[in-house]
Amino acid sequence: SMAAQAMPTPRAAGSCHSVDGLPDATCTPGAVRTTSVDNIYHGGSTKQYRPESSYTTNLKRQQIGEYGYEDVNLADYEEDHLISLEIGGDGSDPKNLWPEPHTGKYNSFLKDKVENWLHKQVCSGAMKPEDAQHGIATDWRQYIPNRSAYLN
Repeated sequence: SMAAQAMPTPRAAGSCHSVDGLPDATCTPGAVRTTSVDNIYHGGSTKQYRPESSYTTNLKRQQIGEYGYEDVNLADYEEDHLISLEIGGDGSDPKNLWPEPHTGKYNSFLKDKVENWLHKQVCSGAMKPEDAQHGIATDWRQYIPNRSAYLN
């Protein structure tokens, strides 16, 4: 199993700000593991890149404070990989992880659908990994408007 992941130094409470389903670009800029289409498409399960749940739970707790959320119930958030593992995002870098709310217009469940769609775009060659990674890290909501398939 992976070596225990060291926790990052905590930021001041409320120093990070999430707006409309997006993380704080300074606190959570995203981090990339690979830009290889072959690795993304044929790399097998993303489980191998997932950190221990004890690490992500502790990080979620810490970041809920950093983001200054009033709701501190861990179950109300997904500790989300901003650049998803399935398009080559880094699994354990705190710059790529943030407490994403399950509620609101732009929530974790909608982002999951965007991630699946982007994985298909990269695997089919319709989009370069770098473009998908940059796009999801900048504003994942840009992939929603004309994608009525998400809303089913």
